[in-house]
Amino acid sequence: MAFISELTGRPVTDFDGTQIGVLKDLVARSSKDFTHPIVDAIIVRGKQGDRTVPYADLAALLSAAIPLKRPASTIPAYEFRENDIRLVEDVLDKQILDTDGARVVRVNDIELVRVNGDVVVSNVDIGMLGILRRLGLEKLGHWTARRFKTDPTVGAISWEFVEPLIHDKSMRLKVPVEKLAELHPSDIAEIISDLSRAEHRELLNKLDLKQLAETLEEVEPDFQADLLEHFSDEKVADVLEEMSPDEAADLLNELSPERSQGLLKLMETEEADEVRELLRYEEDTAGGLMTTEYVTVLPGMNAAQTIEHLRKVGEDAELVYYVYVTDPEDHLVGVFSLSDLIVAQPETPIAEFMHKRIVSVELDTEQDEIAQIVAKYNLIAVPVVDAENKMHGIVTADDALDKILPTAWKKRLPHFFGAHE
Repeated sequence: MAFISELTGRPVTDFDGTQIGVLKDLVARSSKDFTHPIVDAIIVRGKQGDRTVPYADLAALLSAAIPLKRPASTIPAYEFRENDIRLVEDVLDKQILDTDGARVVRVNDIELVRVNGDVVVSNVDIGMLGILRRLGLEKLGHWTARRFKTDPTVGAISWEFVEPLIHDKSMRLKVPVEKLAELHPSDIAEIISDLSRAEHRELLNKLDLKQLAETLEEVEPDFQADLLEHFSDEKVADVLEEMSPDEAADLLNELSPERSQGLLKLMETEEADEVRELLRYEEDTAGGLMTTEYVTVLPGMNAAQTIEHLRKVGEDAELVYYVYVTDPEDHLVGVFSLSDLIVAQPETPIAEFMHKRIVSVELDTEQDEIAQIVAKYNLIAVPVVDAENKMHGIVTADDALDKILPTAWKKRLPHFFGAHE
């Protein structure tokens, strides 16, 4: 085992023992058959400039001096490939994505190990020990760990969870799509907040439309607008269609009126109409905060029919914990929770177990009042009705409490509260 901070600067000697320079960098190559990059060459800094020597022409690498197997003059030039990683230039002291911890971190050192005659990148060190090692104070780090009974290897991340941010002209973000698919949208949003504009652009370009929409819903509307600035109107319209109507409306409110109207024209008619309905209301009222994705049933249905109905329409609703009962004219007449539905016998009419004393708000109810109602009755959503008690949407707890709770907690509210009785 060795660390790159210990190898850089070591002398590199020709076949006859003459020093030709010092180790400047290591070139590692990714392999489909192995999750850890294999060292394929070294970059030597000499009096005549840099030269790259293939690993196959080294007699040894993890040694005090690095000798060549044959005269340097006979070694052909190394051919770089697109997936080559210069460990010092591209990784050391750079930001990386830790896809296991779902975070952006900085690399303080890189650990190398020998495997079947090859030298491979095993871990990156993001902890204090990596910094101390580079300062020549590694013993102090180990002494401190023993003194305070801490693990000195805590800052090590296996390379299989590492994705470098390669800083070149095209700002390539070498993150496989399948790894992004494993991350929660909240994790991707948090990662994006730590990246530069060019870097988060590359990451967003790797997401499919659904992932992109879900990720954008985890950040504030003004940041959403900034993130989508480089996308074409056609793609933004597609993303808006994937977002919940209230989130789409919030985003459009951050754009210029001209662009908002243009995007609405590009959206599918049904989705665009839902968003236009929300844009009619003031932003901090129930009408402006509500989403039109909710589930309603008719009072004449029984429990079994309701469950079958939920199977068909539930995927299109933002929140299915509450089911609202409306008459054929959309008047709100009752509400019940999924727990109410589950314990009911299949043939039981929903009119027998629905709650008829309904807490609701009107379209022009201000956000502060909605938040108080949500908190008082421990609701995860409150229905929005007009003066005639016709239902128009629901305001979810996270949107209602947005002004009361810190922004960082807005999307971390529990998804289930006790149902209002």
